[in-house]
Amino acid sequence: MARIHVFEFEDQKWFPVFLRNYGTDFLQFLSNKTILYKPVIPMLEKGLKKSNTTQIVDLGSGGGGGLIWLNSELKKRIPDLKIILTDFYPNIPAFEYTKNQSDNFEFTEKSVDAREVPEHLKGFRTQFLSLHHFKPVDATQILQNAIRSNTSIGIFEAQERSVPSLLAMFFSPLSVFLTTPFIRPFKIGRIIFTYLIPIVPLFVWWDGIISSLRTYSIKEMNELVESLDHKDKFDWEIGKVKSGPGVILYLLGTKK
Repeated sequence: MARIHVFEFEDQKWFPVFLRNYGTDFLQFLSNKTILYKPVIPMLEKGLKKSNTTQIVDLGSGGGGGLIWLNSELKKRIPDLKIILTDFYPNIPAFEYTKNQSDNFEFTEKSVDAREVPEHLKGFRTQFLSLHHFKPVDATQILQNAIRSNTSIGIFEAQERSVPSLLAMFFSPLSVFLTTPFIRPFKIGRIIFTYLIPIVPLFVWWDGIISSLRTYSIKEMNELVESLDHKDKFDWEIGKVKSGPGVILYLLGTKK
């Protein structure tokens, strides 16, 4: 099916911050508990090694994604690992919670645009579950900015444009109902807007379906790379790997 780029609540400036945070908190919890990103550990290690750095600058961090578990695994191999969380709409309570899980996490409270990353944020760039938020012209700018900054980048999407992925998103409200009492930090508002006024499961349901429809295919990610200036300065790997019952699409660009 063709990629479509339509409305997601999470992208809207007018959407209440606390509701957006409840949604990203849910994704962070689910990613860590299901060990969703386990298959991408070799790619993260390669990106760090080829970049000659032990620092990750995570773009579009949301609620921290699956980085708590990934961090615990990567630190076994890279003891001096450091991870900086950033987002265009920073979820500060989630960033603080993540930092409290391990002292090698840092975060920036200021809004960070993945299309134009501030020069002082040095390290191997990552994006988890966020490329689909960007239209092709903006996705291209993200990659072009990495080349211009001579900074390697790894992009990972834990869904695809397929019937199985859409079905999984269709039943996401059930996951929200089942996991909400266990999400930390605990917020009474999360309980209210999940069970009494069920806005959170409804917006997660809508945004999840649209996220699948927005996800770039392997062919489309290759096309993004082909449109870049000076793309030959980097090595590019694009593909997908199995992750439990689902898949992870990935794009790894490492400087030569």
